[in-house]
This record gives sequence, C-alpha cells and structure tokens, in this order.
Amino acid sequence: EKAGKTITGRADIISGARVDYFRDRLNDTMSDSHQVSEKKAKNPMREIKVAKMIINCCVGESGDRLTKAAKVLEQLTGQTPVFSKARYTVRTFSIRRNEKIAAHVTIRGDKALQLLESGLKVKEYELHKDNFSQSGCFGFGIDEHIDLGIKYDPSTGIYGMDFYIVLERPGKRVARRKRAQGKVGTCHQVTKEDAMKWFQQKYDGIILTK
Repeated sequence: EKAGKTITGRADIISGARVDYFRDRLNDTMSDSHQVSEKKAKNPMREIKVAKMIINCCVGESGDRLTKAAKVLEQLTGQTPVFSKARYTVRTFSIRRNEKIAAHVTIRGDKALQLLESGLKVKEYELHKDNFSQSGCFGFGIDEHIDLGIKYDPSTGIYGMDFYIVLERPGKRVARRKRAQGKVGTCHQVTKEDAMKWFQQKYDGIILTK
C-alpha cells in the first residue's frame, strides 16, 4: 500500500513538472513571436506606400464631351490624359468597338498623395470594405469634379471620376524588372486586410460593412 502511494505521488510530481515545463515553453514561444512581430513592424521594407494612382473619367462617347472631360483631368493633375477605347460594340449605348469613350491619368509621388487626400475628403474618409481588392488596392468614385477644388465652368459642365490606388511594399520592382527578374514572396505582398489597416491608420478612415 505504501509502495503504491509512493509511486502515485511520484507520478503526480512528474506530471506536474511536465505541465510547468510545457507552460514555460509556450510562454517563451509566445514572447518570441511577439518580439518578431514588433521587429517586422519596425522593418522599413514592410512599410506600405502608394505606388501610383489612376484617375479615370468615362463619358461613354467620343466627341466634344470627351474632349472637355480630358481638359478637366489635365486641369486637375497638370498631366496630359490618355484616351481609352471601347473593347466591343454595345448598340444599346451607341458605343462602337475601338471608339474613344474615356480618358485617364496615372499620377505618382507627392501629387498622388495630394489628390488622394482631396478625394478622400469628398468621401468624408469613409469607404466600404468592398472598395478594397484582394491584391491590396482600393478605389472609389466621386460624382462632381468641382468638389476637388476646381472652379465650375458652365461651358465645360460637371463630370464624375473614379480613383484607383495601387499599394505596394519596397522591393516589388524585382518582379517587374527585365534583368534578373525575381518573385515577390507571399508574406511581402499587400493583402486586403493590410490595405484596410493602412487606410485606417494613415487617414483615420472609417470602413463601412453595410
């Protein structure tokens, strides 16, 4: 009986020691992972930036309205717009294939950040979660270009336009260069959650779910 109690007591001590050992191991692992995540956050290569912004103005027809829309884009950005053509014929909207129906401009650098700030101010820094894509980009539209600070001209009219912003981390160039082209790892690519978090932190933005 005494021998049995002694063995049982030793077994309890050993099992308790094992529990303490694995608990300490788990705590050490969690603290290590927390330190690694902090190091990742401080890494300048993990910083998300605006690679470029595309502003598109589609009028659905060629002619005078498209020319005026291009002038509005040029006045807004200071760059010469590029015209986009229809991919196929849509008789309901009187659109012919290869007909010029839209104009767009690609902006980079400080000018892109300035125009993005103006566009988000019109939206009151509120975007829906569906505005963000799985590739870490996001876009939104405005109804009137005069909300961006351009003076209204009765001869020109009012045009709406779409903003599309491409986000990326430093090092994305290796996937685009011609020589010694490489592949960007999955962990380094910008995800939808990363883009939403960046928008909330940088602009104190509000993301709507309904």
